[in-house]
Amino acid sequence: MLLNIANVLDAAAITAIHNEIKSGGIVFTDGSATAGWQAKAVKKNEQASGAALDGIIQKAAAAILAHPLFRAAANPKQLVKVMLSRYKPGMAYGTHVDNALMGGIRTDLSFTLFLKEPDTYEGGALVIEGNDGDNEIKLPAGSLVLYPTTTLHHVAEVTSGERLAIVGWVRSYIRSHEDRETLFDLENAISSLRLANVDRAILDRLLKVKANLLRGWAED
Repeated sequence: MLLNIANVLDAAAITAIHNEIKSGGIVFTDGSATAGWQAKAVKKNEQASGAALDGIIQKAAAAILAHPLFRAAANPKQLVKVMLSRYKPGMAYGTHVDNALMGGIRTDLSFTLFLKEPDTYEGGALVIEGNDGDNEIKLPAGSLVLYPTTTLHHVAEVTSGERLAIVGWVRSYIRSHEDRETLFDLENAISSLRLANVDRAILDRLLKVKANLLRGWAED
């Protein structure tokens, strides 16, 4: 499942991140230092550090985990790792698959939270590769794309402007991609029925199904 989620961060939060970068509270260094051996050769970007970074990451992580669509799709146990990355002209990240374990914790889902409007830079699309073709993703600032960590993907070369994004990985309570998608579909169906004011007895049955699927599938 590939899911675009709008309005994860609002304009004020994005402006605050840009202001921290301008003020020098954030510095960027060679991003290859954070790549595994298989990705290091194809990774050409910059990763953030600095006094203000922890606050930015904490606020972004809280907003991501609080978003109801993210929670429904990911069933997150935790965010394994969250980073702020930058691509300037000539930078790209070649085809790779993200590490299955980070700090000894399994990664199930990856996300990119875009921090620049797509018309402010050329190139820089996140490309999710698949047997049925490639999905090129370049979302408005504040929007997030969530996708399985199992996929091959790359970031196309930035040819002008600057690509800025928060990227991270999720350990889900639900290991199976198919099971997560089933639960997401069920959650959406329940939400639609609630809005339609269907009989409570029907909702109770569906909530029972959801709870028992979680009980059988979840790894706590």
